[in-house]
Amino acid sequence: MILTARLVLRRFTEADRRAFAALNADEQVMATIGPVMTRDQSDALLDRIEAAHDERGFGLWCVDLGGECIGFTGLSVPWFRDGVEVGWRIRSEHWGRGYATEAAAASLTDGFGRLGLHEVISFTAVTNVASRRVMEKLGMRRDPAADFEHPSLPEGHPLRPHVLYRLTAEQHAAGPA
Repeated sequence: MILTARLVLRRFTEADRRAFAALNADEQVMATIGPVMTRDQSDALLDRIEAAHDERGFGLWCVDLGGECIGFTGLSVPWFRDGVEVGWRIRSEHWGRGYATEAAAASLTDGFGRLGLHEVISFTAVTNVASRRVMEKLGMRRDPAADFEHPSLPEGHPLRPHVLYRLTAEQHAAGPA
């Protein structure tokens, strides 16, 4: 468990499945990620998140605000590339309050501290301006040479072009540029 000024980052529980499914079915949230998920798809994702935590000793955390699951953040290993990624997904009614940045910053501190990571990446669709802004607030730097086409999306899909950002342990220790 990780505590921030306003949030608790913790493992998911069975009681979080409904809120997690609502997050993944929110058209605003999924507009820059991919299609909305059914309840079964959302439950399967949550099962994979929990299994990854058990296997690696790190993963995606439930973002808990006052006892309510409002999304997730944390570290994961992308299936299609090397590196450890910091990511987040917050319910749309909680956007604009800095929760993604606060939660992701705590995840980075955990990754560079407890886990001893040397670098963390993050990526998103070119069109996802809000997530790109979070990456920049976290002190991450875009690596245009590493931008890519997301392999799970078909050619020509508007979300296929992705940008990649990086942050080293040294950059994190120095604070945002």
